[in-house]
Amino acid sequence: MENALGIWGPQAIMMAITASFTIFGMIMLLAAVLMKRRWKPSYTVEFAFIGLMLGLVWYGDYLSQGTYSAYQKNLNTEEKKVSGNYSGLDEQAFDRTVTVVAFQWGYAFINEDEEISRNAVVVKPGEKVLFKVVSNDVIHGFNVPVAQITAEIDPDEKRELWIKAPDKPGKYLIQCVNYCGVGHTQMKAWLVVDAGEGESS
Repeated sequence: MENALGIWGPQAIMMAITASFTIFGMIMLLAAVLMKRRWKPSYTVEFAFIGLMLGLVWYGDYLSQGTYSAYQKNLNTEEKKVSGNYSGLDEQAFDRTVTVVAFQWGYAFINEDEEISRNAVVVKPGEKVLFKVVSNDVIHGFNVPVAQITAEIDPDEKRELWIKAPDKPGKYLIQCVNYCGVGHTQMKAWLVVDAGEGESS
């Protein structure tokens, strides 16, 4: 659940690696300036460093491939209609209604019991979920790749759309697809499909 709440995850790992190398590079630069004698690393050290760099490049590509795959995944090949805009049906036609507040740079999910969850919404497998999406600052996007639906939300309007949750338990990407400021790339959340109680947390 830590990853679902945005505390840890692929982006945090890559940012930690980048910060570590930045600090390490600054220390090495300072040492090179202050050292009286030039240090010449062995070939073993140089090849190990090159190997580490190639490994990090591969790891970054591996993480990016996971996000790309989420866009390409079909919810259920036997059922084509997995999402859509709300068409005025009674809310009782849905298993769950969730209010979504989009803000710079995240999402807050509010369930029927007025419980708030930041950057994660928990549902049961196969549920039909109605999202009522609003923005409290700028234009945001609400994209659920696994359900093949996206919406643009203006600050002065409410968009209502629904999805059918995947049958397979797991975490599925939700993200903003409209540039909304410097933190736009970090504006992600998780649709957590839980076969248990399915309450937001």
